[in-house]
Amino acid sequence: MKPVSRHWRRLTPELLPFADAASAALPLSRLLRLSLFQVSVGMAGALLVGTLNRVMIVELGVSAWLVSAMIAMPMLVAPWRALVGFRSDTHRSILGWRRVPYLWFGSLMQFGGFAIMPFALLILSGDTHGPIWIGTIAAALAFALVGAGLQTTQTAGLALATDMAPADTRPRVVALMYVMLLLGVLLSSLVFGWLLRSFSEIKLIGVVQGAAMVTMFLNIIALWKQEPRGAPSTPDDPPRPAFRDAWRIFAAQPRTLRFLVAVGLGTAAFNMQDIILEPYGGSVLKLPVGSTSVLTALLALGGLCGFAWAARKLAAGIDPHRLAALGIIAGVAAFAAVIFSDPLQSPWLFRSGAVLIGFGGGLFAVSTLTTAMEMAHPPGDQPACATSGLVLGAWGAVQACAGGLAIGLGGALRDGVTALASRGLLGEAMSSPGVGYSVVYHIEIALLFATLVALGPLVRRSVVGNTTWSQPPQFGTAGTAL
Repeated sequence: MKPVSRHWRRLTPELLPFADAASAALPLSRLLRLSLFQVSVGMAGALLVGTLNRVMIVELGVSAWLVSAMIAMPMLVAPWRALVGFRSDTHRSILGWRRVPYLWFGSLMQFGGFAIMPFALLILSGDTHGPIWIGTIAAALAFALVGAGLQTTQTAGLALATDMAPADTRPRVVALMYVMLLLGVLLSSLVFGWLLRSFSEIKLIGVVQGAAMVTMFLNIIALWKQEPRGAPSTPDDPPRPAFRDAWRIFAAQPRTLRFLVAVGLGTAAFNMQDIILEPYGGSVLKLPVGSTSVLTALLALGGLCGFAWAARKLAAGIDPHRLAALGIIAGVAAFAAVIFSDPLQSPWLFRSGAVLIGFGGGLFAVSTLTTAMEMAHPPGDQPACATSGLVLGAWGAVQACAGGLAIGLGGALRDGVTALASRGLLGEAMSSPGVGYSVVYHIEIALLFATLVALGPLVRRSVVGNTTWSQPPQFGTAGTAL
């Protein structure tokens, strides 16, 4: 019995995802509690981009262009993330906290936006006696508040997680945060779909305001007794450094701008297809609604596989830039599969492409996040080029802006090319229903190759100086299990 029990004790942490992300300074229970802020961010994203997108257009009859503008509102405040991250690095409240005030006020902004959003949407739809322009202004305010809140919460929360985690477990901790974000999107999408399976305005109000309450509940649990209190601020404290000066130093590093360009190009390449993937399956491959709805799960499955594979490779010491390049190559194969599924009329090739999109996007995201963390916490005695809040804020800002712009551009390109093709202006060879989608996927492949060009000089080099990794970093799920 003793050998069996000994093997079982060794096997148990291997089967528990991210078990070795915990440490004596940050136990697993505390780490999981902290990660709840990512669940609330994922829930907000699922509600804005998924549920409300469809409800506003179909059930409430709001113009599609206005819906797109509203959904883009959170992206407009994405550059705010770099400033928020820097301020949370240097802020010291009267209670001695740095990150917690930003987590708290970000949560309040999310709550306020969700609280007024359903009523604003009802006025905007013309289903009340109030003037529609009031609904437009109120809806824009609601989306902007939610966007600013989730950007603030996520930036400060990731920086807090980075601060609390020891250096040897820090990449695993932030990877766990990324997985919790994905789980928040998946679970909340299922719950919202179930609650609104029979739509009514009263149910819409209840669902959105319920999301506001759940957001506050999760975020309060997440931040409760997490950040240790430092010395309170006093009038004699030295002045805080200016954001402009800190950003200038950060941007002057040899490979900073190239890294941010690579993040922007790669994120745009993987996100341009977000709003056209399901319509492609329906209008080109004639898949029913149930089959296209599964695509979200397939993308998530591919992303989780990307996390697991990244764990194995990063534990073996692979350079994160090289791993990001492998994700780009997987993306090229994925979009090629989606393109060829049209002439071959192969739904399974299309679904395989969706899984590969998630896989490549997951590899690219966690690899660039690892690089961003290395910039703030380089191995050995190398100096950091910036604080963790500023670096993670810059990474998140570039990623959010590039993703939002790519989504909007993808939809516009698809509509424009399809309109030209339907009128015969592109010739007989380009008159099929899938030509608009195909153009977008080809542009994404071109962006992926541009990302490889940007990543090339960074491979096998640290982003600080010319040093390489001092030791193989631990990342993702338990390294022994992978």
